[in-house]
Order: sequence, then structure tokens, then C-alpha cells
Amino acid sequence: MEDYRLAASLEGHEDDVRGVVFPHPSFVLSASRDATVRLWKLLSQNPPKYDCSISSHGTAFINAITYLPPTSGFPDGLVISGGKDTIIEVRQPGKPPEENAEALLLGHSHNICALDVSPDGDFVISGSWDGSARLWRIGKWECDALLEGHEGSVWTVLAYDRKTIITGCADKLIRVFDTRGKFSHTIKGSTDVVRALCRVPSNHPSGADFASAGNDGVIRLWKLDGRQVGELIGHENFIYSLVSLPSGELASSGEDRTVRIWRGSECVQTITHPAISVWGVAACSENGDIVSGASDRKVRIFSRAKDRQAELEVIQAFEDSVKASAIPQQAVSIPNKEKLPGPEFLQQKSGTKEGQVVMIQEADGSVSAHQWSQGSQTWMNVGTVVDAVGSSGKKTSFAGKDYDYVFDVDIEDGKPPLKLPYNLSQNPYEAATKFIQDNELPISYLDQVANFITTNTQGATIGQTSQGPDPSAADPWGAGAYRPGDAVNTSAPPPSQSLGSRPKVLPQTTYLSIKTANLRTVRKKIEELNTQLINEGSKDISLDSKLLADLESIMKPLETNLSTTPSSNSALTVGVNLVIYILTTWPPSHRLPVLDLLRLLAAATPAVAEYRSDSSDIVDILASSGFEDKDRENNIMLSIRAFSNLFETSQGRSLADKDFNNIHTLTKSSSTGTTNRNLTIAAATLYLNYAVLLTSSSHSSLPSSLDRGLTLLDDLTSLISSAVDSEAVYRGLVAVGTLLTLGEEVQEAAKEIYNLPAALGKAEKAVKEPRVRGVVAEIRGLLKG
Repeated sequence: MEDYRLAASLEGHEDDVRGVVFPHPSFVLSASRDATVRLWKLLSQNPPKYDCSISSHGTAFINAITYLPPTSGFPDGLVISGGKDTIIEVRQPGKPPEENAEALLLGHSHNICALDVSPDGDFVISGSWDGSARLWRIGKWECDALLEGHEGSVWTVLAYDRKTIITGCADKLIRVFDTRGKFSHTIKGSTDVVRALCRVPSNHPSGADFASAGNDGVIRLWKLDGRQVGELIGHENFIYSLVSLPSGELASSGEDRTVRIWRGSECVQTITHPAISVWGVAACSENGDIVSGASDRKVRIFSRAKDRQAELEVIQAFEDSVKASAIPQQAVSIPNKEKLPGPEFLQQKSGTKEGQVVMIQEADGSVSAHQWSQGSQTWMNVGTVVDAVGSSGKKTSFAGKDYDYVFDVDIEDGKPPLKLPYNLSQNPYEAATKFIQDNELPISYLDQVANFITTNTQGATIGQTSQGPDPSAADPWGAGAYRPGDAVNTSAPPPSQSLGSRPKVLPQTTYLSIKTANLRTVRKKIEELNTQLINEGSKDISLDSKLLADLESIMKPLETNLSTTPSSNSALTVGVNLVIYILTTWPPSHRLPVLDLLRLLAAATPAVAEYRSDSSDIVDILASSGFEDKDRENNIMLSIRAFSNLFETSQGRSLADKDFNNIHTLTKSSSTGTTNRNLTIAAATLYLNYAVLLTSSSHSSLPSSLDRGLTLLDDLTSLISSAVDSEAVYRGLVAVGTLLTLGEEVQEAAKEIYNLPAALGKAEKAVKEPRVRGVVAEIRGLLKG
């Protein structure tokens, strides 16, 4: 049987895709933490193309989704979804979200995390963090039975047949009920939280009736009477989703970045994703294709049929994005790096089973992960092991392990704070769930704890996204390359903070910089492109051995300065000259890693701001070398990041102040209307840094501050009205709020000329996050004042 290969990668969600269903070959449904349900319709098959429309837009995270097949009353079927707002919404798939739903099912008192429809289409079953499951009769739309007795959140439900319901719970137990809500029996055997259930195909060799999986990473096969008849072992972390395939196989997905296909008791294929969590997997019963939803905000469809697969370059881009992804060191076991095999191992040894992972020490000292594919009999590169995605490298020890953060969390006045360990590579909600379980806290604290983690890993006011570098952003490097750092270097979080408090963020008083990068990979890419120039006959503009030595000499002092304070290190000054030589001589197609190096130098040394040649400064050079090719948005994005990083030094701030008009014109003309997420964030970051500069006590020219503040306010109002990315909107809002502190003139202009109140409403509607609501409330307070 052929392996699954990518058919389509569907982009549109603005946050984790938590649930997927595949009711028919012609469409897919997905639910997300961005509070939407999206309908993806197949427009053409070869190559596959899809149209996206929003089927539902709720008020909070949507975690669960299921589908009722067409009936005489509902010829298009019904989409049934639920989440954080405790409401189950029933809606026709083609109906606009602004129109009324067919039904709103009310009864749960906490987040709805599981939904399923009975095989005969007679009822819906739901599970919730409130510790109950409920049965709802279709058409009647009322709770017909309450399934009680659980001692934790009901993470998963299965309407097994028209008489039997099965639930999986955080108390590690599986329970069987009838459709009147009468408890039948408990099934024990899971060693951790049960998160997923599915029917096992009738022709499965185990003879099992259903399967379960969860936090212990094991898929267990059960008879309805509670006998365990098999185990499927292969996942390396939590399993979130299970589904049976029409082929008689099973598919699973989880926190180890994979979807796995199981035939009998063996894993026959492992599909690694460039994401932290693969939250859901579903199958189309008609053609056997599968769909996944992941933390990188993407919905992906995979097929075994060659005529339904994507074009080869699209498949290659997906595989390259997996290679380029970063694997947190906390997620793998490397007892002794020095004893790891080298790359020659991959040619000399075959794997012993599908999905087997080996760690390889590369020639440059880095560690890469390679996964064995039984189908192709090859090792596949599935990423590079890093300390932590977005980590500063500083660790704190707790309970014998190292973490990026160990917070003191005040739960109750007069009692010692509890310790909350967290790594930037973790999902905040999973870390919060474990913290609550370990400390036996009420599940009602979950949102507060997760928001606390997100807020405090963004620094005291603003910073990187909770997931680290954005896996959803297009990799500007192409095949075999790396993704320029997205994380923002910010100050450390406060040592202790009450869960109930939300500190004010306005006005912002510190500058943001974007310093994260793998310098070794930057250098390697420049050297590869240099070799390419020589091979193409452009030796005259290539780097000779001396310049390559200069490139190498930059790396250590640059790494040191990025983690401490900027300095006028002589090696870095030489590096600035080298970078500018490359920028002004190499073609635009080769400039990306050099621009990445320049934006790091801008934060590490004042030599970038002090550079002059024939009366040209770094702004002039970037204008002609970074913004020259409008089709190369990632060159432009890194150029704007370089402008943002200038604010790290006093010389850089003086240059940014002097060249405001030129920098503003370049940024506005290049970023307006873009769909490139990283470019929008870069522009918002630059505007925010200007807002901090204009409102600082060191900026002496009040008329200049007012004029420039109004110019930026115009741009920012447009940005927060149109941007859909949460980080860009948040930074834009903080910049706006900071500019409003310039005084009444700016505040009046914001209301009367730029219609800021309307823009705030659009931002709140587009990004439903507590931090956005908080800063919008602060801005409204400034406008009223």
C-alpha cells in the first residue's frame, strides 16, 4: 500500500487548529483557538485547490467539532462545535456566520473539549472540563441525559453505537454508559489522562471494539467488556487524537509532532509536522484521505492516491519545512552529545522500525534528528535539536530538571507561592494543565494560569508569541535552509505575580529587538551561496579566503554581544564592512542570510549606525540593497528588522531619529497591504520603537514628536484595522497607546481624524485574546481622559 503524501496545506486560521473533520471528499471542516470554524471546499483536484470560508465565529476558543451527515431536513448536514464559552453551536455549513444558528445547546458549565455524533445520526454526545458528558437529541436540541461520575475533565467521548456511549477522563479511567445516561462499567488500565477514543474497524486483527490513547503515549485496544487485547507503541509524547480508516488501519496524532498510521499492531508510516502539537486527525470514509490540524495554524490533507497529491514542489516545501524546524532539547533524550554517531551512520545503518528516530552530530557540532521511513527505506531529516525554541539560553533548575522559567505563583494570600516550571518549547495550556493537576487546584484556574504563562514569557509588557518562532510563516530560505529568528529579546519577567492581576502596559518605555538566530547556520548559508557564485562564474564578487576568515571571526563576539550589551568590538566593525560589501555586490537572490546578519549586528554594535561611505549611511544602503526587489518580501522584512534593532544603541536611535522620513517611507510603501505575517510584525515593531522614542524624555523636539506621532498614528490605525495576526495587532495597539501619551492633540486627532475607536473595535473582533482586550481597554481610557 502506498504511503500518504501531502495533498494540500490550508492556511487561514490565526491560532492553533484544535479539531478537524473530513465528512466528504469535496470539503473539510476545522475548528481553532482563533474562535472560528472554517469550511474548506475543494475547487479543483489536480493539483488540489481549496476555497476557505468562515462557517462560525464564536467569542472564545473552539476546541471540538463534529458533523451530522445530510438528512431530509438538513441536506447539507450540520456542523456542531463547542469550546471555551460553554455553548455548543449547531449550524448549517453554508450559512453565513452572522445568521442565526440552528440551535445553541446550553448546559455545560465549563470548556467543551469533546463532541461526537452517533452512527445513526440520532444524538450528539459532548464532554467538558466540568466533569460531565451530556447527550443531546438531534432535532429536539435539549439535553436528554447527563452522564456523571467522572472525577476530572471529560477529554474525549465516543458515540459507539445507537445504545452505547464511551467516555475518557482526566482521572485515567474509561467509562461505559447507555444512551439513557445509565452507568454500565469502568475500564481501568491507562496510566495517565485519557484523551482520545475511536472505534476499531471490524476487520482489525486484534478483534478489538474500540481504542483509547492519552498522556502516556500508548494506544490501547479494548473489548467493550473492558478486556485489553492489544497495545500500539511508538508515539513519544501525549496522543491527542485517534481515528479509524476505511482501509482497516488506525491513525493517531500527538505532541511528538506526528501523525502515525497503524496497520495491525505495527506503525507503517510516520508523518512529521513542522509544529509543536498535532491536535487532531480525521479521515474521509469515502476515499481514505486524512486531514490534520496543528499548532502551526495549518490544516493539512494527505492522500495515498497520486492524482490527489500536491505538486512535487509543494510536497518538497513541506518536507523542507520539517527539516528546518527546531526540536526542543527537552523533547528528546541525548545522554552524551559527544558519543552521538556522525552523518556516516545514515548511510551505513538501516532503521529497525517505522518512525525510529536517531540523533546525529553534524560536522558543525549541531545535532539533527533523523526518522526512519520503512516505506522508502531511508532516513529523513526531521529537524535540528535546540536548547529551547526561543530560549535565551539561561536555565533555572526545579525538581532536578532545567527550565527556561520557574515562576512563583500566588494562589492565595498568606500562603507561600507555588512553583510553576515552564519551557518556551511547551504549549502554555498543557503546562498549565499539569501545574493544576500537580497542585490539585480547581480546573477553573486553567485559563488564568495559561494566560499568566503567556503574559510572563512575553516580558513585563510585550514580546514573542508563546509558541516561539512561528512555524506557520513561509520559510524564506527555501530548501535545506533555516528560518530567521522570530523571537523578541525582552527583559525577564517579574519574579512573582498574583494570578488575578493584569498589569498595565501603557505607555511602553522599553525598545524591542529581534535577536534570535542560529549564527552557525547563517554563516553556513553565506558560505554555500559564495560557493554557488564561484560555480556560476561570478568569482569576481565572491568572498576570498581572507573575507571568509573575517566572516568566521564575527561569530563569537556577535553571539556574546547579543546576550549582553552592544559594544564597539573591532571584529564586529570588520563584520559590518564585510556585510555591506556583500549587500552592495551580491544579487538580491543571495542577500537574505547577509541581511539576517546585518539585523543582528545592528543590535550588537553601534558600528552599524556609525557606518558612512560617500555620504551614504546604513539606511541609504538598505534602501538600495534590502528594499530594491519588491517581490522579495523576506529581504524587506529583515531590512525592517534591522531598522528596529538600531534602537538598541544610542547611535542607532540618533540615526533612526535623523532618518525618520526615509525609514518611514520605505517601511510604509513595502508593508502596506502585505499578507506576509513576519513583515507585518516587523513594521509594527519598528513603529512601536519609534513610539517609545518620541515619548521618551530624551526626545527634545516636541513639535517633531507631535508631527511624527500623527504620521505613525495614521499608519497604525490602518494596521490594527486590517491585520489579522495577533502579534502584529497587539504590537500595533501598544504603539498606538504609547503615542496617545503625547497629549490631547494626538488623542483628539485619533478620535476625530483617524477614527481610532472604530479601529479598536475591528482589532477586538479580529483577535480575541485577553492581552488585546486589556490594551484596548487602556487605550479607551486614554481617549476618555
